[in-house]
This record gives sequence, structure tokens and C-alpha cells, in this order.
Amino acid sequence: MASLRVLVGCKRVIDYAVKIRVRPDALGVVTDGVKHSMNPFDENAIEEAVRMKQKKIVKEIVVASCGGTQSQETIRTALAMGADRGIHVEIPKGTDESLQPLAVAKIFAKLVEKENPDIVILGKQAIDDDSNQTTQLLAGILEWPQGTMASVVEHSEGKLKITREVDGGLEDISVGLPAVISADLRLNEPRYATLPNIMKAKKKKIEKMSPEDLGVDVTPRLKVLKVVDPPVREAGDKVPDVSTLMDKLKEKGHI
Repeated sequence: MASLRVLVGCKRVIDYAVKIRVRPDALGVVTDGVKHSMNPFDENAIEEAVRMKQKKIVKEIVVASCGGTQSQETIRTALAMGADRGIHVEIPKGTDESLQPLAVAKIFAKLVEKENPDIVILGKQAIDDDSNQTTQLLAGILEWPQGTMASVVEHSEGKLKITREVDGGLEDISVGLPAVISADLRLNEPRYATLPNIMKAKKKKIEKMSPEDLGVDVTPRLKVLKVVDPPVREAGDKVPDVSTLMDKLKEKGHI
């Protein structure tokens, strides 16, 4: 009998296929008129929650997103994938791009108090800032066990067995509930939302609130000094033999 409740995070980010352009003021990247979509790691998080529900482990999936008004589109996508209801923590336009992991973790900690989930699943990182911090910060604030960079999650006897991807290979851990998990790309293959489910998602409830409603200060703790394009890669040289290669490397001071 399903008894667990899951809170899942999803973030609206610039689509992975878009060529990123630095703003003229060099304090960020151009977001206006640019295609956005759900953060790919968050798609894995939602998919895992939906699979848990299909296995009768989970009874309800609540998806939450912090951002501007358009973040509701991302929430609707998550609802169409199988989440039951959504929470939109609206961040005023102009400040949503400066929302940092610590503030997001504090917001989710308040949502945990409100929703009382057994499991929180977040994407390992967002592809816009690549911070990979929110899960760890949230687990620290809640004082819950954490399973980060999960590629396999199994539920048994009130615990989660998690296979983590680490530098040396794979690591198996067991955590008690409640717990916080971060999803890696190899955790699963996210489903596509079907048209009937997209239509059903339009009728699902999205609760709106602000950081102030939750008592969270989202003032940035870090200041961006400058954003620059990566250096253009120089064309390589072709050499006829190894001796010429060694001469070139010595000439450039590499050996």
C-alpha cells in the first residue's frame, strides 16, 4: 500500500541546445527571446518519483519551482509527466536570475515543513549555473540523510538503497527516511508527456506563494563580477613525425 509522499524540484532553464550569449554588461547571459525548458536533471527526478508511484511506493507527488511567472509552464510539464499538484514560489522578474542555491534550499526547507514529505528529490545540478549545491544544503538544513548523484534508487523496508556515481566508479549506500536525493542523468530515461496528460495537467492545482510568505530572504550572498565567453580554441598544427612534434612541444614550453 503506497504511503510515502514525495516533493520534487524543477527549474526553468535555458534549453540545452541553445547557444549561450553573454549580455553586453557582462553580468550574465541573454535570456530574453531564448528558448527555455525544464532542467534535464530535474526531468530525471520527476521520472523517478513517477516510477515510485507506479510501483505503489508513493501515494502523492508534489512538484515545486522557484522563479518567474513562466516557471508555471515548467510545473505544468511536470504535472503532465505524472506529478499530482504543483507549488510555484514566485520570484519577481529581474531577481529570479540571481536566485542562489542557499536561498532555494531555505525555500524547500519551508516547503518540507508545510508538505511533510518523506522524500525530496532534486536534480543533481542545474545546467545554467552548474552549482550542484541545493541538495546538500537542504539536507544540512533539515538534518536529513542524503543520497547525491543517484544512478539507482531502490526502496526496501523503510529505507532507500542508492547507487551513487563517484569519481572512482559506483558507491552503494543505504539511507533511512526521510531523506533527500539528487538525481543523475543515468538514473532513468524521462518519459515524454502525452497529449491527454498535457490536457489533464491543465486542470491540476498549482499553489502560488512568495518567499516572503515562507519567511525566506532570497537576497544574493554572492556577487557576479563578470561573465565572459570561453576563449576561442586555436586551430591545431599537423606534424609529419614524432621528432617534429617534440620540437613543437619544446618550442611552446610544454616539455
